[in-house]
Parts: sequence; C-alpha cells; structure tokens
Amino acid sequence: MSEQTGMAGTTRGGAAAPRSNRGIRAPSHTRRRVLALGSGVAAVGVAAGAGYLLYQPSHDRQLVYARVSDAMKEVDRLHAASAQPIAPATAWSWSQTLKHCAQSIEFSLAGFPEPKSAVFQHTAGAAAFGLFAWRGRMSHNLAEPIPGAPALTAPTADASAALARLKAAVTAFELHPGPLHPHFAYGMLSRSQYEHAHAMHLANHLSAFDARIAR
Repeated sequence: MSEQTGMAGTTRGGAAAPRSNRGIRAPSHTRRRVLALGSGVAAVGVAAGAGYLLYQPSHDRQLVYARVSDAMKEVDRLHAASAQPIAPATAWSWSQTLKHCAQSIEFSLAGFPEPKSAVFQHTAGAAAFGLFAWRGRMSHNLAEPIPGAPALTAPTADASAALARLKAAVTAFELHPGPLHPHFAYGMLSRSQYEHAHAMHLANHLSAFDARIAR
C-alpha cells in the first residue's frame, strides 16, 4: 500500500495534506470587483496626471445623479430657496453656475469651441471619464471655464434668466434626434454616456451650493 491512503487530503499517519489552490477560481463577482478596482486605480493615475483630480473642493455636499432630470429637481429646489455658495467650494455665483452648466449642454449639441487633441481625448480624457463614471461622481475645478466659451457675465441677484437658459438647454438635449458632438475633453460619448456626464457635471456644481438659511 502506498504512503498515501485512498482518501484525498490525508497522508500516512492521518495528517491532513495541504490542498493546492491551482485550478480554483474566485467567484465571478469577486473577479469583477477586482478588475473594476484595478481599472479605477489605473484611471486615477492617468487622470491625476492630466490635472483632473488636483482640485478637491472643501465642504461640498457630494451629490450624485445619474440622470439630468434628477439633477434639475435639485436646481429647482435651490433656486426656490435662494441658493447660496458654500465657501470655499466655489467662487462662482448661482447665476454664473447655471450659465456655465447651460453652456456645457449647449456645446454637446452645437460643438465645443476649443476641443483638446484627439490624443488627449483618447488617453487622459477617456481615463478621466471612465474614473468619474466608475465612482459615480465628477471632480473638477468649479471656477474653470469651458475652453473657448464666452466669458460668464457678472453675478446677478436674479438668476431667473440663467435658469431659463439651462432649462432650455436640457430640453434641447432631451429632444435632440441626431448625433452629439464630441466632448472637448472626453471625446466621443454615446447618448447615455453624455446623459451621465451632464448629470455628474451638474451634481459637482450643485454640491457647492445650499439653500439660504433663514435667520
């Protein structure tokens, strides 16, 4: 009789034999989480190198929206409650922020005035969008204008015109039947990706505002 018994996992003397991990695979959901984490870490490195993650505003509310319609509900709530900026999260006023967000949506329909190079869009830009979509939140400088966009006008106490412009841009985006223009940094995006990009952009800016506190 050989030193090993006929029972797998034991040796002569009854001691348990060490089991080999060869051929044993982790559950599929675990593998997916590891792959997603690895992709996220890689994207962090590229996006950070492009300057996307260098700006981390303090005291923002870290709102998360996947759809523009959900973000617009918060826009209406803040507007009705006389939105106030949360310092030092943003240097822009409520009216300027609404105009900036309207510009971003308008340019996705008409074309961005100064897109970054195709190489940037396919590398750092694509990595940044991948990271933002993976974690569900965008992080960018809230006082940085869109390259080539007309300068924002001075802050106004009445932001009704800016709100109307943003709502018109959102409606145009929702009804637009044709292809969308490449994002100036992220490059080509599908409609669902653009929806998410606009929602995350709005969430990032809205996180820097809150309702006026009655005194």
